[in-house]
Amino acid sequence: MAQAQQPASLRQLLLAPGTLRLLVLSALIGIPVSLFAFGFVSLEHELQHWVWHTAPDLLGYSRPPWWWGLPTLTLAGLLAAPIITRMAGAGGHVPAYGFGGPPTMPRETLSVVLAALACLPLGVMLGPEAPLMAMGSGLALLSIRAAKRAAEPELATVLGMAGSTAAISTIFGSPLIPVVMVLEGAALVAGGARILVLILPALVASGVGALVFTGFGHWTGLGIGALTLPQEPAVGLPDAGDFLWGIPMAALIGVVVALGKSGGLRVHAWTGTSAQRIVLCAVAVGLCVTGYALITGRSPEEVALSGQNTVGMLAAEPSSWAVGALIALSVFKLIGWSIALGSLRGGPIFPSIMIGAAIGVAFGGLPGFGMGPALAAGICAAGVAGTRLPVTGVVLAAALLGKEAPTLMPLLVLSAVTALLASALIDHQRPADPAHLQPAPADA
Repeated sequence: MAQAQQPASLRQLLLAPGTLRLLVLSALIGIPVSLFAFGFVSLEHELQHWVWHTAPDLLGYSRPPWWWGLPTLTLAGLLAAPIITRMAGAGGHVPAYGFGGPPTMPRETLSVVLAALACLPLGVMLGPEAPLMAMGSGLALLSIRAAKRAAEPELATVLGMAGSTAAISTIFGSPLIPVVMVLEGAALVAGGARILVLILPALVASGVGALVFTGFGHWTGLGIGALTLPQEPAVGLPDAGDFLWGIPMAALIGVVVALGKSGGLRVHAWTGTSAQRIVLCAVAVGLCVTGYALITGRSPEEVALSGQNTVGMLAAEPSSWAVGALIALSVFKLIGWSIALGSLRGGPIFPSIMIGAAIGVAFGGLPGFGMGPALAAGICAAGVAGTRLPVTGVVLAAALLGKEAPTLMPLLVLSAVTALLASALIDHQRPADPAHLQPAPADA
């Protein structure tokens, strides 16, 4: 009777001849991918600054007027619609479906770049993380022939993930965060020692990517808009009030963010392959931007875009926001984000974090609830609900909070678990993805 084959041990996997070659290739891949990602994010950041600061100033406005989001979002829809409906790769994965899926192939990368540049600078309520991951995957897979990608799909998956982590290693503020995302994602489909072998190329590539981003940011003086807090909130040791308010707030955020994602799936089912409906969705996002500006009298930029700058504003001056403005910010951002998730292109994480931060600051005024712990719990809960990855959400929040993170860790962990359980209450049954919007097949 044939003896059952034993799974390879960690030692055997690490010392296998192909592992070292894979790590060297990952390090080499990280350099050009990170250079391209740096150039893309710098360009996107400069375009965003021109649209929302330079152009209004040239027209005589000290800040974008209340109607600014309507023409910019309409233009985004008109530019993105033909890319999504006609080009190979459809501009990247539909953000309502979250992360995962097959790696982006080289021939699909151009549509990802064009769709992201059409959507993100003009105010679409999505972040740069998903397009960067897709670009990194497509560029990394240029290093192996199409025939080899077809013959060894596991190699294509690992190298695609290495390219993705290299591309996003710095916009999250730490090269460890994308690696943690890989770890949690891999744990869903793999097990044993193979997880570590999947993680190592991602860690090597993201470390090189972080080095390239940091060096070029310093040498060129260009900004990339990384997700950081310009001023860390001052907090003390969480007390009973922080937990009594923080846990139900985390549950609320989990449900709210999950509802937004569920709405995005329904929008995607309605939009399908219709360019006209994509444009209508972009206009609807513009109406959300306009509605917020009209109701609050504040700048439409606060609710538009990915929300990175607004999170920094909320953390730096939470007392300057009225509760009504925070509610309006959360509601209009949630609606616009949900529409954009199912129709346009970008990443889902950054806007969800902004929603959590706004709700956290709104709760921070409650008696016995500190503003710092409220903001921290809100960011963590939203990050978990947005990704469905609890450890990733905690690490992301900890990276943003800096030296205050160890003190807040018990509250962050409980908020993460609560948000994950609450978000699971919302039905995430995904409608059928139209075949035309699925990733295009690999190159022949």
